Amino acid sequence: VMVWLRRCTHYLFIVVVAVNSTLLTINAGDYIFYTDWAWTLYTVFSISQTLMLIVGATYYLTFTGVPGTATYYALIMTVYTWIAKGAWFSLGYPYDFIVTPVWLPSAMLLDLVYWATKKNKHSLILFGGVLVGMSLPLFNMVNLITVADPLETAFKYPRPTLPPYMTPIEPQVGKFYNSPVALGAGAGAVLACTFAALGCKLNTWTYRWMA
Repeated sequence: VMVWLRRCTHYLFIVVVAVNSTLLTINAGDYIFYTDWAWTLYTVFSISQTLMLIVGATYYLTFTGVPGTATYYALIMTVYTWIAKGAWFSLGYPYDFIVTPVWLPSAMLLDLVYWATKKNKHSLILFGGVLVGMSLPLFNMVNLITVADPLETAFKYPRPTLPPYMTPIEPQVGKFYNSPVALGAGAGAVLACTFAALGCKLNTWTYRWMA
């Protein structure tokens, strides 16, 4: 009974974390409409994706102990995103249906670290965290390039109102504009290690709750 209870808890965690990471990933940035804030959003978008990917992927990876499951987790996130975006697209929202699966290569790096360090958890947190944090903003730029032209889309789908906190005051061309990839990668490399550690800890807690 305890084995099945533990397994069910594990699967529940995977579904909850994957769904939440997908939702956060989709909603963290709106490249299409808020054109003046595009780079700022890009940085936030990159960091949020990095953190949500690594916490779930690390949890899954350390739970199974099988290198390759981080990439499988990234695949789950990708498919969830396609389903969610497909649903929104069918409702008339102008989201591009095809989304570049940017999480997969970063998750592959995580798997590689776990395999190369012979399943050393601390190496996974440190090296895996840095690699995912630094690589995802780079891959995310590919995602940004494939999004439909913001101005064209804004004219095609005008929004009558914007919530006050999202209304651009003036075009933002400050520090974020200079290098959003470098900023996202720098912050991501530091924060991803913390979230990788959290993913490992979640795994420990799952066993303790089920003990």
